[in-house]
Amino acid sequence: MTTPSNAAPESFESQVAAPVVAAETRPFYWSVRREVWENRSIYVAPLAVAAVSFLGFLVSLHGVARSAREVGGMEPAHQHVGLVMPYAHVAWLLLVTGMLVGVFYSIDALHGERRDRSILFWKSLPVSDLTTVLSKASIPLVVVPLVTFVIIVGLHLIMLVFSSLVLAMSGLGIAAQRTLWPLFQMELVLLYGLTVMALWHAPIYGWLLLVSGWARRATFLWVVLPPLVLFAMERVAYHGSFFGWLLRERFIGFAGCAFAFQGAGGVKADPHFIPLSLLTPGRFLSSPGLWIGLIFAAVFLAAAARMRRYREPI
Repeated sequence: MTTPSNAAPESFESQVAAPVVAAETRPFYWSVRREVWENRSIYVAPLAVAAVSFLGFLVSLHGVARSAREVGGMEPAHQHVGLVMPYAHVAWLLLVTGMLVGVFYSIDALHGERRDRSILFWKSLPVSDLTTVLSKASIPLVVVPLVTFVIIVGLHLIMLVFSSLVLAMSGLGIAAQRTLWPLFQMELVLLYGLTVMALWHAPIYGWLLLVSGWARRATFLWVVLPPLVLFAMERVAYHGSFFGWLLRERFIGFAGCAFAFQGAGGVKADPHFIPLSLLTPGRFLSSPGLWIGLIFAAVFLAAAARMRRYREPI
């Protein structure tokens, strides 16, 4: 006679746990997909900018051989900068585009569904307000950076192929090979930079979503008016600019925490090419500004979720 095995209960428990986890994550997953479906600018705008940038790169290909010869005569420390300069320009342009897409999406994310009264339909579904708000927050914090990164890498690869062909026909194939390692470093730094920017700008997007769920009209005005009023009052009353300094730090303060712009010997790094050795993730993760910003972001998102529960269509 065989004895009953203990594997059956464990198997049953694992089978029960899997559907429960899936049921909890499915509403969030489909909410994120809905946002991507309904907001095509998330990927259309970066793709359009990438297409225009590539056309500009094609026009500049006639001078790529001359530029490669000039770079070959530079000091080794400056050669990497010269090799990746065109790639850095298009990357910066797409980074700015992604940031603008995230800002304008967040401004209209909760306001738009009240304006077109679709909030009545979405509230009838078994999806909590917190899940909806978190799915909308994931667009500028996760989806847009990932889309931007994929488009930039794809554009860089296409640019590399075209420039390599031109250099090979000019007898400068070795110049194309020298571009590979700096370009690979650039992609890693780009991924790191996008992650850093998303975490640092989280309270900004949280504020935008909060105002989007509160304002009845002129959402953009309500976004910028309170900071401007506080800045003006501070200048008039105290002749200071502490609040302005806080805003500036929230927008660009991540750079000083996440990167060391001075290498060995005090040599300043060129912003077009930052080597991997100058990344400082430990300093960034230990920065009080990061964690204070994340706390404010959590408060803003919780307030936006609670506000969505009681706000009516416009």
